[in-house]
Amino acid sequence: MPLKFGKSERLKSKKLFQSVFDNGKALTAYPLKVFYIPVLDADIPRTQVGVLVGKKKFKRAVSRNRIKRIIREAYRLNKHLIFNNIEGKYAFLFLYIGDNLPTSETVEKAMVSLIDKLITVEINEKADS
Repeated sequence: MPLKFGKSERLKSKKLFQSVFDNGKALTAYPLKVFYIPVLDADIPRTQVGVLVGKKKFKRAVSRNRIKRIIREAYRLNKHLIFNNIEGKYAFLFLYIGDNLPTSETVEKAMVSLIDKLITVEINEKADS
C-alpha cells in the first residue's frame, strides 16, 4: 500500500461531507475528533477523508492550514492500519478540537489512538450483527 494521499481520497462531495457530519458516528482522542460513516457508493475509493479546523479558535488561515497539513500527514502515515484491519468503504471527517497549535507528534499519537478506537468499534459492531 503506497503512502499517498491523492485527490481521489479527499472528501469533496458536499452531500457526502454533510452526511458524515450529520449522521456519522464520532470518536475522540484529544486533540482530534473523527466522524465517520460506511459508504455504499461503488464509485469512491476505499476511504475518503476531510479535515476541519475551526475558524473561531484559529483566526489566521495560516494556522488553520498548518494544522490541516499536520492532520493529513498523520493520516497518510497511518492509514495502512485502517486498510489492514477493516473491510468496506468509509468516509472520514477529522476535526481539530484543540486550542493551541499542535506538534506533529501530538497529532500523530492522537491519530493512531483514533484509528485503534475505530477498528475496535467496527470489529465489535460486525461481530454483534
